[in-house]
Amino acid sequence: MLNKKSVDDINVKGKKVLVRCDFNVPLKDGKITDENRLVAALPTIKKLIADGGKVILCSHLGKPKGEPKPEMSLAPVAARLTELLGQEVKFAADANVVGENAKAAVAAMKDGDVVLLENTRYRVEETKNGEAFSKELASLCDVFVNDAFGTAHRAHCSNVGVTEYVDTSVVGYLMQKEIDFLGNAVNNPERPFVAILGGAKVADKLNVISNLLEKCDTLIIGGGMAYTFLKAKGLEVGTSLVDDTKIDYCKEMMEKAEKLGKKLLLPVDTTIAKAFPDPIDAEIEISVVKSDAIPADMMGLDIGTETAALYADAVKSAKTVVWNGPMGVFENPILAKGTIAVAKSLAETDATTIIGGGDSAAAVNQLGFGDKMTHISTGGGASLEFLEGKDLPGVVAAQDKE
Repeated sequence: MLNKKSVDDINVKGKKVLVRCDFNVPLKDGKITDENRLVAALPTIKKLIADGGKVILCSHLGKPKGEPKPEMSLAPVAARLTELLGQEVKFAADANVVGENAKAAVAAMKDGDVVLLENTRYRVEETKNGEAFSKELASLCDVFVNDAFGTAHRAHCSNVGVTEYVDTSVVGYLMQKEIDFLGNAVNNPERPFVAILGGAKVADKLNVISNLLEKCDTLIIGGGMAYTFLKAKGLEVGTSLVDDTKIDYCKEMMEKAEKLGKKLLLPVDTTIAKAFPDPIDAEIEISVVKSDAIPADMMGLDIGTETAALYADAVKSAKTVVWNGPMGVFENPILAKGTIAVAKSLAETDATTIIGGGDSAAAVNQLGFGDKMTHISTGGGASLEFLEGKDLPGVVAAQDKE
């Protein structure tokens, strides 16, 4: 999965190139509120324009569930890309995506032109990887480029199906970067390799915990999932979030770490409160107690100060760090201290630091540490499955280098 042909390995002059991008951006009143994903796609698009390709872009946006919904149209994306690229991005407004407008726009293209198709999920077959829609997309192009890591863990028409009917399928720069960083971090890391897992539920990260224990030197556990581990150790965790069905699994993982000679770090103290903040950013009274002294009527909502120092210390000597999931309820400033401490320790290390999408990406960007990280993954679910050691259909579908 790590040795794929990219846009640098092909000649696109005069050819029609279909590029699957991730333009699943947040919209408010028809305006894009966060354009990180558009900016991330520019290097691949600019490369194909410069090489004289006829560039046809496609993406999904939201979950229209197979019907045209005006509020999920990609029209605002075409308008913003026109500004970002400094040249017209022609929008092919077709409710069925590959309709008369799309065909006419593609037929009229000159080398270096750019067309954007309508939301691929306007078609119900898209998420089912239906043959007919895959063939329609393929009929528009000579070459297919997948640059959407965010959907790489799903087999859809616009990232996997289309590759069966096109002679040349390669990855774009964004996809290549994800493969290089996430793939190499897990399969060929510079050691010591420290993995940090947080977030709410153990269930979401079952296979990730097991896979990373085999690959890393130290595994750090924080966030809501830490309380299931603490309970598995026989500690009182009060009203903290616990998955009782995963207690035995957590015991197994602690035994596995011991057997493999790996360090598994759990919180030694924890930040507690009476209840979960409501609303999430509400003022809240907290105290910090040892992890074996959580009162029965209190709830753990962040790692404590000693734990933050312990985790920061573990990162200092690392050469590779992968982090997926916050240390606490980071959306609340009072409960963001643990996540900030970990982000700060990553920002200050010389190690290769890789943030695995989703909440951890949001956290480091929100807290202002984004530019200090080596790589922030653009895919939440996809990066998790990569860290689990799974094959991602969208990556597998691209052609291997000779």
